[in-house]
Amino acid sequence: MKISKIFRLNKTQLELDFIDIDLGKDIPLFIDPYYLGKRVDLWSINANRTVRDFFQTFIDQVRAGNHVQAKELFLYLHEPNETRLGLSRKEPMGKGIGTIDAEKIFKSLSQSKAVKTGLIQDIEDCRIFIEGIDRDKVSDMTTNIIKQHLIEYTQSQCKLWGIPLTSNIQSGDFWDKVTHSWDNILTDMLVVRGEKILLVPKSVVSFKTDYTPQQYYRHFVLNFLQNEHLRLHTHLVQKHEYKNGETREFVTKKSIMERDSPYSKEFVISFTQKHPEIFRNFKKNPTIKLKPHKTLYTSEPKLVEIIDHLVKELKNIPSGPENATKYHRAITGILELIFHPQLTSPQIEKEINDGRKRIDITFDNAATFGFFHYLPTTHGITSIFILVECKNYSRDINNPELDQMAGRFSPNRGKFGFVVCRKIDNLKLFIQGCNDTYKENRGVIIPLVDDDLINILENIKNGVAGFAENLIKDRFREIAIN
Repeated sequence: MKISKIFRLNKTQLELDFIDIDLGKDIPLFIDPYYLGKRVDLWSINANRTVRDFFQTFIDQVRAGNHVQAKELFLYLHEPNETRLGLSRKEPMGKGIGTIDAEKIFKSLSQSKAVKTGLIQDIEDCRIFIEGIDRDKVSDMTTNIIKQHLIEYTQSQCKLWGIPLTSNIQSGDFWDKVTHSWDNILTDMLVVRGEKILLVPKSVVSFKTDYTPQQYYRHFVLNFLQNEHLRLHTHLVQKHEYKNGETREFVTKKSIMERDSPYSKEFVISFTQKHPEIFRNFKKNPTIKLKPHKTLYTSEPKLVEIIDHLVKELKNIPSGPENATKYHRAITGILELIFHPQLTSPQIEKEINDGRKRIDITFDNAATFGFFHYLPTTHGITSIFILVECKNYSRDINNPELDQMAGRFSPNRGKFGFVVCRKIDNLKLFIQGCNDTYKENRGVIIPLVDDDLINILENIKNGVAGFAENLIKDRFREIAIN
């Protein structure tokens, strides 16, 4: 049974930031450190730093000849069952790193030329150069290393959706990048049917990644070798004569693979030592992108049904403080559906100023394109987090609510946010107040009312691309130039 069903969240995967795992079986998805390194949201940045610190500590020990200390680092890489990610078909089996596998992986790494010569710099590079290490092993190693980050994410998601946690539970081993060592603490954990569970952001997992040795070999190594054979006019060069008498020289990848440079990880290492710039280009490859896998949504209702349900739910929530939490959670689910993966990791009632104030909802800004990306890069508006204030009022919101929102802004948190409310009778007057706040350099506040959200959802249902972004851009323009 899925987490959403067990705790009666009444939410679909599109409304949830975490993977709605089924406790009875593993989902064929993997945490990919390469994607962690490419993402720009704060959670991913911190998790990536922890992964890199662990691996750099390991490499430093190997290169210094401290094999005992290096081996000890691998003793903590167990089979992580808490995430329910992997390739098991029925019962979760943790088909990842066991004691024997950890020993083999350590031996391969410690004896590898790729490690000793500096070819391997990041944990994901092991998949390219080391025999026996593939996506499942890399994912399991990463899961162990960033367990503390996953625990904190799980705690925030449980608070957001009202899922109870159990106190004073052993965290399990995780890497501490401050002390450069493994640690284990007592903390609040999600425990279901006697088992510890870790929730994972759906934005950092993949089913199939392009960061593979085959991808590197076929599309970078062979491309380079094709050009070299043509440049040197070797025996692999073939000619094609066109009807007009013109000829074209070419070299096929198949001929290189069969007669000159067949694939092996040893060959890939040797090639990369001679041409390290090719591997650097591969690591920077802009075509490698993280896309949500259909596995997450195969058992979900159709998008049309989900949107119809959300619209009906929103309309049926009464105004008033007694329904504030219900309204907040409905808005969180709607914003998740609309803006993911640009906005991720929602948290509810985030305390600031030593607990004296609260922000209703915060999202991490994970955008690498579009409006939220251009906020800091083009408009110079700090937006590490996107702040959301929800007002389930039966009356209009006015200047006090604007001042309250502006008071939440800071250079560290960000200076952009939404005020979401049921309705605004005089939107033009409210926009003028937002303009005053903007001109005073106190931040950008964009109002969204129920009708705006319903309009966005209906356009998504009808396949209208970019409607939400255009609405927000137009409202921002109206505020900025009023």
